[in-house]
Amino acid sequence: MRRRLTLAAAMIVSVVGLSFAQDLIPRAYVITPVHSNAVVLTSSFLSGDILFEGAVPITDSNGRIYVSILSYYHALNFFGRSANATASLPYAIGNFRGKVIGTETKVYRSGLVDTIFRFSVNLKGGPALSAPQFRSWKQRTLIGLSLKVVAPTGQYDPTRLINPGGNRWIFKPELGLSRRWGHWIVDAYGGVAFFTPNRDFFSRNQFSAGTNTQSQKPVAAFEGHLSYDVRPRLWASLDTNFWRGGRTTLNGIESSASLQSNSRVGGTVSVPISFHQSLKFSYSRGAYVRFGGNFQTVSAGWQYSWLGKPQ
Repeated sequence: MRRRLTLAAAMIVSVVGLSFAQDLIPRAYVITPVHSNAVVLTSSFLSGDILFEGAVPITDSNGRIYVSILSYYHALNFFGRSANATASLPYAIGNFRGKVIGTETKVYRSGLVDTIFRFSVNLKGGPALSAPQFRSWKQRTLIGLSLKVVAPTGQYDPTRLINPGGNRWIFKPELGLSRRWGHWIVDAYGGVAFFTPNRDFFSRNQFSAGTNTQSQKPVAAFEGHLSYDVRPRLWASLDTNFWRGGRTTLNGIESSASLQSNSRVGGTVSVPISFHQSLKFSYSRGAYVRFGGNFQTVSAGWQYSWLGKPQ
């Protein structure tokens, strides 16, 4: 029974961690002028069930998570191609509950989550453009490549089961396509997330006196978006994604029941409020959840953007 509970713990951590990782971000590969900058503050509320499909003796499990993210965006010239870099610092507050063999357990956590870095470069259709050049440029087909890196900088205590930080690195290369027809834009992205092992997982406590190693197989993820420009900077989109993979292994023992094969649907609206500022609102929910977090997510973001002077 202790082995089953420890395997359950390994799967809980992967479920909570992936709740932050499954993005629904329209227009991620649409380019901006070189030297564009933006500061973005986003607040999200996630609420819903955590599904184990009878794989472990945990029932009636759910979570309520508040996440605030401060991000900085900068557009640059990368060997003649449009590129951009983003750094994001999240902070999360979470309440989790569930019944383990009939006994109700509650957990509260608050702290810094792992830092996220993303670098994206345009491969086709989007050369590096100055602000005057950008005003006369018209988007058609864009193809871009990005790399997202999640660094283990979040708060982590190896004696605890659930932590804000993951104590591991995540690398996600992705290929993106964006195509405009008049007021309409279609986006499609595909990528794979790779995880390094957590070699100090749920260790040195009453359940496990030694040190445990948790690892996770890659997760393939796909996104699709259909958006419409009402007028410049005022747009709305329909969003969907699908991801599969992520089987969890603890000390060399793999749990095949931890395979995730899930999908989400939602919508996003972006509204300008001044020349430099805009607001973004989004909502998403699980469309199909085989295993993992079946969360409803509501987000609101504020963005302040400006154009820096060329060097």
